[in-house]
Amino acid sequence: MLFMNDKILSLLGLAARGRNLVSGEFSTEKAVKQGKAAVVIVSSEASDNTRKMFTNMCTFYKTPIYFYGTKEALGRAVGKEMRASIAVTDQGMAENIIKRLEEA
Repeated sequence: MLFMNDKILSLLGLAARGRNLVSGEFSTEKAVKQGKAAVVIVSSEASDNTRKMFTNMCTFYKTPIYFYGTKEALGRAVGKEMRASIAVTDQGMAENIIKRLEEA
C-alpha cells in the first residue's frame, strides 16, 4: 500500500508543478463547477460535511471523485499546508492518477 501511496502522491506533486492542479476547498469547488476538474481527490480525513458536499457536487457535474490520503500527505504532495481537497485539471494526468487509485 505504501508504494502505491507514494506513486499517487508523486503524480499529484507532478501535476502541481505543472500547474495542472488546484487545491483547497474553494478552488476545488470552483474547478468542478467550471468543468475544469478531471478528477477530485478528497482526503480520507475530511469532515463528513466536506465529503458529502464534494460527493454531491461531483455526482451532479459527473466528475470522478476519490477519497485518498491524509490532509497532511495531500498538502505535502502539492507543496502546500494541509489540504482536504484537490482537483486535477489535466485529463491525461487525471487518467493516470485514477488508474493508480483503482489499483490501490
